[in-house]
Amino acid sequence: MKYERKNHCKHLLMYHIIFVCKYRRKVLSGIDSELKEVIKLISENSDFEILEMETDKDHIHLLVKSEPKISTLSIVRRLKQETTVGMWKEKGEYLSKFYRREKTLWSDGYFVSSIGNVSKEAAEYYIRNQG
Repeated sequence: MKYERKNHCKHLLMYHIIFVCKYRRKVLSGIDSELKEVIKLISENSDFEILEMETDKDHIHLLVKSEPKISTLSIVRRLKQETTVGMWKEKGEYLSKFYRREKTLWSDGYFVSSIGNVSKEAAEYYIRNQG
């Protein structure tokens, strides 16, 4: 991958991010294509780019490319909040079977790792072969 140039800065920041469904409920197999569309829309209106994503039954892997001015926490918060709201709008009836008392989707925590020493292709291969 080529380095990005912006505002006197040359950078290449990519992160492997994993979100887990609340209570490890196996929700995503029924909404995976809609979830991916919502994530694509979010990234189109953001300062970060989703390079790769794949779901399993109870978690999602993302390969995210961003700028130095954006913290990983802000990326995670935005993705978790907006996917939860978007999925409840589109698939509320389905989600209510798993989460009766609260409009939730993701657990509180997340995993993030920079992929500085791993090639982009290796990270994409790993994410594609999940699930």
